[in-house]
Amino acid sequence: MNVPGRLFLTNIIERRALLYQMVRRDFEQRYVGSAGGWLWGLIHPLAILLCWKFVFEICMKIQLPRGEVTQNYTLFLLAGYLPWTLFQDTVLRSATSLVDQANLITKTVFPAELIPIAIFFSSLVNHLLTLFLVLGAAWLWLGQASVMTLSLPIYMILTGLLGVGIGWIVASLQVYVRDTAQVMTVVLTIWFWLTPIFIYEESYPSRFHFLLDYNPLAYLVRAYREHLLGPLPDLRQLALVGEEIGVIAFYALAAFIAGGLFFRQLKRGFADVL
Repeated sequence: MNVPGRLFLTNIIERRALLYQMVRRDFEQRYVGSAGGWLWGLIHPLAILLCWKFVFEICMKIQLPRGEVTQNYTLFLLAGYLPWTLFQDTVLRSATSLVDQANLITKTVFPAELIPIAIFFSSLVNHLLTLFLVLGAAWLWLGQASVMTLSLPIYMILTGLLGVGIGWIVASLQVYVRDTAQVMTVVLTIWFWLTPIFIYEESYPSRFHFLLDYNPLAYLVRAYREHLLGPLPDLRQLALVGEEIGVIAFYALAAFIAGGLFFRQLKRGFADVL
């Protein structure tokens, strides 16, 4: 291998090692000084699961319409909430990440673009803990576990591309405009309630169906519910799954590429502003 090739390979290996250390450090810092440690990653979603079951199924007795993947409203909520929390956590924590790591960025030759990526992988660990909880609840309450769950890593990767892409944009803007994180919190709050998580898609009036058609999170929420709680799809449904993945991939790659280019342009002034 020639010298440029060896340097390129060495750079990739070093960045992978650095990313691993950043993910490990970020995950450990979440529970530093905590006796429960990573178990809190299971306790929190378990508490949410039990609270939702008590409020929505026992007290409010909410019934889903026929044709939904399940009639269990609690699992319906939690399965839809999974991709949203992974996306939201990645974007919101990325927004202030560069400012929080200002000393590292200004005093060393540091690949700042790795910070939102590390945040995503750290959030992914918590995401997987909650996913195992949902799988256990589905087995306990519904007596089923869909083989389509094995396809979820595809959607996790696409969620990561979408979240990191937007995270790069808001993180670099936050360096120059310190209100960016607050604005993004408001945007995500509105985005959350426009996404069919607590509501089902049939309840959307026809004039608001564009909120489903042009919302990548709506596709992700639907995919998680179908693959976690639904039956094994037939050939026609598999074709729709392929189309669904294509739509999500379009949004995810567009956000990732645009975010990367945007970050690259603004990165030149980080050291001066921070």
